[in-house]
Amino acid sequence: MNAAAGETTPADLTFIGTATTIVRLGRFTVLTDPNFLRRGQRAYLGKGLWSRRLTDPAMTVDSLPPLSGVVLSHLHGDHFDRVARAGLDRRPPIITTAPAADRLRHFGFDTHGLQNWQRHTLVDGPEALSVVSLAAIHARGLMGRLLPPVMGSLLEHRVAGTVVRRVMLSGDTLTGEHLDLIHERHPQIDVAVMHLGGTRVLWHTVTMDATQGVDYLRRVQPDRAIPVHYDDYRVFRSPLSHFLDAAAKAGLTGVVHPVERGERIQL
Repeated sequence: MNAAAGETTPADLTFIGTATTIVRLGRFTVLTDPNFLRRGQRAYLGKGLWSRRLTDPAMTVDSLPPLSGVVLSHLHGDHFDRVARAGLDRRPPIITTAPAADRLRHFGFDTHGLQNWQRHTLVDGPEALSVVSLAAIHARGLMGRLLPPVMGSLLEHRVAGTVVRRVMLSGDTLTGEHLDLIHERHPQIDVAVMHLGGTRVLWHTVTMDATQGVDYLRRVQPDRAIPVHYDDYRVFRSPLSHFLDAAAKAGLTGVVHPVERGERIQL
């Protein structure tokens, strides 16, 4: 991060619930993985699978601020639901995987589908925000072929051509060597937003649990990490407390910064 520019450029994250956040970087306001179902409603996970929501989001879709764009890791009902589909403004671009972009385009959204390492850049005067698609593995083997493609994302904010902040969104991923490759290409990450929860679907773990979350931190080496996506649905089996305990045992307490629903944290 460019210290001088970073100190004068607004940067914060508001946690809404699940993997839904509002990330503000300078002139840009980005919504991630919009999930606005209420407690008790069910999210469709594909292949005839549903999961009931256990929490309420901290914000409704109609109370969102004006958006510069939406970053969507993949098309699952706990990341893009029927409430978002009905209520979101169609004008801000949705930056996501190619299959998700193709599907959401049919609902009138302006979509941009990315393959690994591709980027889409938003420009507002002297500022630019690039969204870079990063490798992610939702599951391996047969389960991996059943689940929709998923991507992590790097939000790279520039002011007058100089990078002032890099925010990484893990997406729903397991750990592995793909994270080492991300670190090789992007060794400086100011903040990582981590999808945790140890989600279990058909006896398979498909998001990071506490142990994998610590491995993620060791591989990616962000300056700070914000855990999300850990207690909103019945399929989440690894609570935040387990991750915090594992991070403490690994000597990584200073890196992890939990945030409450509805809370805004400075980046």
